[in-house]
Amino acid sequence: MTMASVEARATRLLLLLFIFASSSTSSSINTNKTPSIPSDKFLKFIYTTAKNGYLSEEHSVVTEDGYILRMFRIVQAKKCHKEKNQTPVLLMHGLVESSDAWVETGPEAAGLAYLLSDDCFDVWLGNIRGNYYSRRHVTLDPDKDAAFWKFSTDEMGRYDIPAMVDYVLNSTGVNKLHYIGYSQGCTIFFIMCSEKPEYSKKVRVMIALAPASRLLNSKSLIFRFVNYHFAIFQKLYELFGVRELLQKNSPPQQFMEKVCNSHPFPEAFCNFVFSSFDSYHPGSVTNETIAKYFRDVPAGTSIQNLAKCGQSLNSEDFMKFDYGTEENLRIYGQEKPPKYNLKAVNVPIVIIVGRNDGIVDGKDIKWLVGRLPNIIDLVQVEDPLWNHQDVHYSRFFKKLLYQKIYEYLLTYSN
Repeated sequence: MTMASVEARATRLLLLLFIFASSSTSSSINTNKTPSIPSDKFLKFIYTTAKNGYLSEEHSVVTEDGYILRMFRIVQAKKCHKEKNQTPVLLMHGLVESSDAWVETGPEAAGLAYLLSDDCFDVWLGNIRGNYYSRRHVTLDPDKDAAFWKFSTDEMGRYDIPAMVDYVLNSTGVNKLHYIGYSQGCTIFFIMCSEKPEYSKKVRVMIALAPASRLLNSKSLIFRFVNYHFAIFQKLYELFGVRELLQKNSPPQQFMEKVCNSHPFPEAFCNFVFSSFDSYHPGSVTNETIAKYFRDVPAGTSIQNLAKCGQSLNSEDFMKFDYGTEENLRIYGQEKPPKYNLKAVNVPIVIIVGRNDGIVDGKDIKWLVGRLPNIIDLVQVEDPLWNHQDVHYSRFFKKLLYQKIYEYLLTYSN
């Protein structure tokens, strides 16, 4: 059997897994069934950090539209033995991830939350609406109310990020913070500043790791296929009551967790599935990290959010959600969705990208840089094979990226 045929079969298997995830395991509205999520799931972040010698605490934030978001704060680090930096740092995860992604690799190699804490930064970690930490609302039941799942990055940027920024500032008594976003975590930051320009004044510096905005030139065929699929068939899914997708503890996630945490470790299969949505970077992510990855990813989101991602793959600009002509006229007062005003993102920004990124292409980064008004640095990671997922999971993160991040945070803290 040739390598090409092996890869073709693996690709078909992966696509079947995702079709299974989206059609037969997503939560369906008008059912009384509760997702089988462990009762201690909310403490997972706290357990993980404590196991590594870091003390953390949980916070709840209520958005203007009623979503209840969980945040975590690392209050005691293993190696910090002096007073903490007065400027807090807010970390924001990517698509279908959670705050767990920032600590998955542990404190020695790539866990940015640990590295910053050890250097005496006050580290806060957010969780966006719809993932397993932020699956709550003051009036809506995510298992019964379709309205809970009517959101995309538009609402995350308009409501979630401002609420978390204000909460951190109010809790710490300072008037500005640092923001580090990864992929979608950058998308929603740009939306916040475009919709609410006054929030630009609340951020000292933004570190944009593999920032996703326009995705027109994304190279990953599977990423394009999956998100196009949801963009095209969103209304059909919703007709059958499917609103939540790729949630933690869905059968595909449980299958991957079981297989990739078995002994002996099925290296070829798990590595292939892990890297299927991105470009390949051999040796960058350890088998141990891949096993941990499948315990927590995917973390859940709405079909509308994945449909928005699919729309971004076919758009030459950075736009709001496209509801179709009739709904656009009702919501926006025009047939096409409005563009976000990136010129309003008047925050000092450091962009860090990899040349082998399969999701965020260099052409789209160049497009983004030309529209943001305050880029202070554009950093290409030295490793030519550095890809999208390496930001969270590569064992080389500390060696290749951390010093640059640390220096900019320190500079703008003063």
